[in-house]
This record gives sequence, structure tokens and C-alpha cells, in this order.
Amino acid sequence: MYFKRQSGESISNRFYKKVCRAILTEQSTMAGDGTEKATVIEGKEWYMAAYAPQGVPSSDHLKLRTVTISLADDSIPDGHVAVELLWISVDPYLRSRMTGHQDGLYMPQFKIDEVLVAFGVGRVIKSKDSRYSEGDIVLNPYFPIAEYCVMPSDSLIRKIDVTAGIAIPDYLNALGAPGFAAWVGIVVLGEAKPGLNVFVSAAAGGVGMFAGQLAKLRGCRVIGSTGSDDKVKLLKEAFGYDDAFNYKRETDYDAALSKYFPNGIDVYLDNVGGKMLEAVLNHINIGGRIPLCGMISEYNKTWKERDGVRNLLNLVGKNVRMEGFLVGSYLNRFQDFLKEMEDYLLQGKIISKTKTYNGIDSFLESLGSLFSSTNNGKVVIQVKVNDIYTKFLPKPSLS
Repeated sequence: MYFKRQSGESISNRFYKKVCRAILTEQSTMAGDGTEKATVIEGKEWYMAAYAPQGVPSSDHLKLRTVTISLADDSIPDGHVAVELLWISVDPYLRSRMTGHQDGLYMPQFKIDEVLVAFGVGRVIKSKDSRYSEGDIVLNPYFPIAEYCVMPSDSLIRKIDVTAGIAIPDYLNALGAPGFAAWVGIVVLGEAKPGLNVFVSAAAGGVGMFAGQLAKLRGCRVIGSTGSDDKVKLLKEAFGYDDAFNYKRETDYDAALSKYFPNGIDVYLDNVGGKMLEAVLNHINIGGRIPLCGMISEYNKTWKERDGVRNLLNLVGKNVRMEGFLVGSYLNRFQDFLKEMEDYLLQGKIISKTKTYNGIDSFLESLGSLFSSTNNGKVVIQVKVNDIYTKFLPKPSLS
């Protein structure tokens, strides 16, 4: 699975740094006396123009602007790096930071005129920190949704070894927040073990595709719900689900769960909330566990418009544990997760799928797609579509 160049020679970091220096040389100009003038890069960034308390954010709320960044030595503070963004993760939780009020996930709101941030992968193009060099590929949970940035190097959480045989988008996917959320939900809170009946909603999404595979690797029987017949096929043929159903066709959720879980549900990883959660509570087994990962069906509504759950008494009578979680509360387990998931990826036991949008301009479209059931897998933006680095690297398992 290790990637090699066409000549058979392994890719090296030296190659990447050489290319990076060549790119910078092209962008620089020379003064008349032969000294290099300050390199100025022009790029685009997305910012919060107005809050969107309900509905899918539009161009009225999120806007794109052009900014310039200087790479002159005296323009970059010590302990900072200049980064060219390569990949940006587009996740449902971003929606909760655009409402203008604290609600549900209690994520800090983006301020008006503030640049949006998200998980991302970038390439260091100038460094004022001895720990980082030009050409290093780095991961950060708070990269701006932009083409370029200058930021404190302490905010970078890891360097990515591009020779490791893992596709770069997988660091935002299987090895990122979606994979970690699935692992916490299934392994830590769900306590998956052989013989359990596991149900996953939004099963073809960024979290769901890994949740099902992790449960299967632990010997569970796994059923998923998703929003199209094509996704049902994907779950069964690519991700190894035992069965799946299209909730838009089988709209009587209570009947559907009776059909697919004649012996009840032991673990339900909830990604949608609302009516599906209510139906599950009628089929959860005694001592069952319900990790609450997300409730995407409710994100674009104010709390008074959301579907209430009327049968919570089942939690009492069946001694069920229903627990919400954020992955930030389980960072003490992150290294355990990384070791396990990296091994699965390299052994081919976990398959990932990405839906890639091209260019920074596509952010608004990619965000809206999260709420339309049009995507299979994890949504990412490839900021540099024809980037010399990324076109030679391993690709995700499915694209």
C-alpha cells in the first residue's frame, strides 16, 4: 500500500521541499540589485457576514474576499508559520457556529467579519519555527477556510508523513474528527462486542461509514439507515453493513426497525436525532446504549421547531444509557484511536470514501450539500486542484 513514484523511487520529503522552494521562486520577483523582494501572496478566504439562525446558510451569510499575505521575514512573527492550504474538512458541526446564539452543541459562534475555521491540511511555505521547514505537510483543527494563512506553530497538531501510504484526505476523515467520533461512539461508549445488534443512522456519512466498519470488526450485526438506494448499496457492498434501508422510502421508522431488528437494538449511534431517535427508543433492548454523536435533522431549525422525543420513559424502564459526547472530551484516548485506525487503514480493513469539492470557492456549495443527502462519505475541499504535491500522493479508498 506504500505509494511509489512511477520510476519506482519512494517519495521523499526532500522532493516536496524542493518543489515548494520552486513554487516560491516562481512567486517571487527580484529587485534591480539582485536581492529578493518581499514575496506577497494573494488568496481568498471565507468570512461570517451575517448569522443564519435557521435554514441552510447562503451567500447572504457567508462571503468570500481576497486578501494578501506577505512572506517577508519581518512580516512573520517568531513561532509562526505561513501555510498554503491543501485540503479542508467540511463538517456538520460548522453549522452550529453560524446561528448567532448558543444552542445544543454550545460551540463558540463565529464573530461577524471573522474568518471561518475548520480542520485542514496545509503545506508550510515559510517558517519562523525551527521545528517546521518549508514543505512540511501539517494538520490543524483551526485552519482558516482560506487559501493561505500565517498562524502560530503551536496550533499545529502533527506533521504528516507523506511516505506512510495513507491518503492525505484520510487525515481529515478516518484519522480525523469523523473517524474519532465513530471510534468513541462504537468502541468507548457503545462497548461493541461480538453478537450485539448495532444500528447507525446517517450511515453513509463521514461518521457513519466508520462506525459500521468498526462495529463489524468487533463481531457485531450492523444495520444502517441512509437517504438513497445508491447509499444502501454502498453500505452493504463497500462498508460491510449486514443490511441497510432508505429512510426516505421506508418512512414508517417504527415498522422498519421491527423488520431489521426482530431481536431489538443493543447499540444505537445517533447522528440524526428527531423522529428516528424516537423510533429507536421503542426497539432498544434492556441495558442498551445510545451514544449521541449528532442530530443533523435538527441543525437548521430553532429549538422550538425541532421534533420532540415523546417516549423517553423507555430509558427508565429498560435501564438504557443515552449519552451525548464531543470528541474533545476524549482526547486522552486519541493516541489509542490513531494506532488502531492507522493499522486498519494500512491493512485494508477500513475503507474510506470522500466527496471532493474543488477550489476554495466551493465551500458554500459543499456546506449546503451536508444537509441534502447528496453526498456519499466525507465532504472535503481540495483547495489546490492541480497541486504538484497532491497529484502524486495515494488516493482515498473510494472517491
